[in-house]
Amino acid sequence: MMDGMFSEALHDISRPSCLAIIAELKRSGGLAIPELAKLLDMSYMGIKQHCIRLEEQGYLKAWRVPRVEVGRPQKLYKLTKKCDELFPDGGVQLVLDLLEGVKSTFGETAPEKLLYHYFEKERDQWMKAVRPGKSLVEKATRFVDARMKAGHFCHCHYTAETGFIIEEYHHPLSEVFKQYPGLKVMETRMIEQALGTKVERKEEKGSQGVKCTIYKISTLG
Repeated sequence: MMDGMFSEALHDISRPSCLAIIAELKRSGGLAIPELAKLLDMSYMGIKQHCIRLEEQGYLKAWRVPRVEVGRPQKLYKLTKKCDELFPDGGVQLVLDLLEGVKSTFGETAPEKLLYHYFEKERDQWMKAVRPGKSLVEKATRFVDARMKAGHFCHCHYTAETGFIIEEYHHPLSEVFKQYPGLKVMETRMIEQALGTKVERKEEKGSQGVKCTIYKISTLG
């Protein structure tokens, strides 16, 4: 059933411009048409038509916020629950149920030991993906591409203030991490091993002002 829903969603938003709009709204939490037009280098009317279409299909909803200066309230768009189909959760409930069974049978530490082997395999896949990169920036970019293919939603970001970071707005196992917070440290160590440098993990507001997971890459190659 879920596969059918996911296929339907992909058919609805198959145009690259629609996917780009959804990506920006996922990162930002909500934007007005002029902001989207500027970010995507598209016309105001082009963005407006796509947003109206996506709203009619149930992927976006609009709300109005008062302007700081005099003028009509500003209309912003944000994603609806229907977009959750586009950001899969990796069968989280099944994973949690299995881990609970493992804990009951083999003890409190068994789930994290089991998941350690899972992240080891993930690390090996990441290392294979980043190996062709000639610099740390290229390796981190390849890492993000591999992560996106695995159902994450993230991107690389650089400023003089923050340095080079990876901002992640969706993690398929986020609910598992809530139940087993030690996995956050475990996964971060595996990322360090894949990239060959220190990585600092934080959960705070990203470049778009929305809370996300930030991986700070300590040095540039």
